[in-house]
Amino acid sequence: MSAARTVTIGTASAAPGEVARGAIAVTELAGGTPLEIPVIVINGAEPGRCFWVNGAIHGDEPEGPLACQIACAEVDPAKLEGTLVLCPVLNVPAFEAAQRGNPLDTFSHDMNRIYPGRADGYLTERIAAAHAAAMGPVADIEISIHSGGAHSFLDKAIFVDERPESVELAKAMGPGWGCIMSNFNPKGSPMAHLKELGRVGITVELGGRSATSPAEFARVGRELADSILNILRHYRMYPGEARYPSPCYKGQQQALLAPASGIFLPDPQVRFLTMMNKGDPIARIVNLFGDTLAELTAPADGMFFGLRALPNVTTGDWCCFFCKVEGTRD
Repeated sequence: MSAARTVTIGTASAAPGEVARGAIAVTELAGGTPLEIPVIVINGAEPGRCFWVNGAIHGDEPEGPLACQIACAEVDPAKLEGTLVLCPVLNVPAFEAAQRGNPLDTFSHDMNRIYPGRADGYLTERIAAAHAAAMGPVADIEISIHSGGAHSFLDKAIFVDERPESVELAKAMGPGWGCIMSNFNPKGSPMAHLKELGRVGITVELGGRSATSPAEFARVGRELADSILNILRHYRMYPGEARYPSPCYKGQQQALLAPASGIFLPDPQVRFLTMMNKGDPIARIVNLFGDTLAELTAPADGMFFGLRALPNVTTGDWCCFFCKVEGTRD
């Protein structure tokens, strides 16, 4: 095995066994302040893989930053083989605005649709390009942490490109992460970019608007940080035994939209990530007098992993993410 070496990402430069904080430069704003992407490099005392974690590519999804903080505090570089790179906030302007995308960039609003961007493009494209230029040469495995943001709550769910190494990384997220859905040809995301480079990335979902109370937000951050640690253990980058999801499902996502306007009321008996039969009730929409206008039911055998957080709903609004289960991966 070759000797460990200093790892430099942007202005963060960590010698073997060290932790460094820094930033990936993008540009300077009109007021004279720099626009940078914060980054933490935890460089193991021994050489190995580079595991890169991305948070807040959508600015209204703060779960990734919290998970990165917890992982940074708990990973000891003296015990680490390889490098853990934590990028708590990828889309900085969107995060500062607490919105999905940068509200000042109407042409490339959603960074998770235009990644890896363009170095000479719109501002969001330039941020993505700067990040991709830093991540691409070094990352072996990557996870992008998402949630329901301001509009919904999403429980533990993963999207993979179905290569064996992609499914392996998904299972390494640990217990409870058994809803693993197919995205055979990902586009416009860090996951897609890593696939083009011959490496592996996955998209993970946990958290959102109805889980931002102090206790719930802390729980979500803890569970995501546990998954970061579990991945390190799975790839023998860190001491300890990895744990895995069981059961573990294969499926396809389907979005359920509101067929009527009114108040969205989930069925009191439904549970996230719990197998349902086709036609089982998920929610109903009532008018202001309590009359039922429409019902949402399971479109297939499977489970739902996302529900809208706002009860008020208009025809065509997003209501539910459903996983149509095709079988198990056990």
